[in-house]
Amino acid sequence: MSTTASTATLPPHRKAAARVALFDLSEASGNLITECFRQFGVETVPLARQDASRLQTEKFEACVLPLGPSAGSIIEMARESPSNSRIVIFGLGGSAQDAMQYSKLCINAVFQEPLERTSALKLVRSARTLVMHEFRRYVRIPVMTEVGIAMADGGRLTATSQEISSGGMSLKTNHPPEPGSLVEVSFSLLTLPRVWVRGNVSWRKSNKTFGIRFDTTDDRRQRLKDWITGYLDT
Repeated sequence: MSTTASTATLPPHRKAAARVALFDLSEASGNLITECFRQFGVETVPLARQDASRLQTEKFEACVLPLGPSAGSIIEMARESPSNSRIVIFGLGGSAQDAMQYSKLCINAVFQEPLERTSALKLVRSARTLVMHEFRRYVRIPVMTEVGIAMADGGRLTATSQEISSGGMSLKTNHPPEPGSLVEVSFSLLTLPRVWVRGNVSWRKSNKTFGIRFDTTDDRRQRLKDWITGYLDT
């Protein structure tokens, strides 16, 4: 067989797939989450508890782990690794309050238990651009952190963020404010100390989620824009 003919049959070069570590998941949970990521060409790598050190020595774009008592130490281990300091963290199980225990470590999203394929696939789809580093101009970063909200009438709310961009954020709380309400939000993110930004409520849904559009004249928004740029460039 000629060299030319042999070369012609070689498959085209493919870029290495993004990798997601599935840390200490049950077989059923691991299989379902693997199926969801596979639909977007993302590889999953099961890791047993005794293999936790691999989160320090190998590059992973994301990690899924149960929100149990040891979650904080595992997330810190990954965050302290130079190659995984910006790893996308998915929690599994627990409530929003459980996730808030680790908000300073920047948990991005949570798979609710019992796992349901449709909702799990929706969560993976919303975060895939961050996992695969395929960013839009105005990327929305899925991240869960506690957000303080000061209302124009002096009232105060506490909400949980769902997605954040340089232009606004989506949140969830038991008593969402009315669309059009003027607010000032405050929150911190991993390497971003607490920041305050003015905005207005742009939408509200029946599932207790709502959106805030930041005031483009508020110069304090620049700190958030700089953080997002740094987060995506790392």
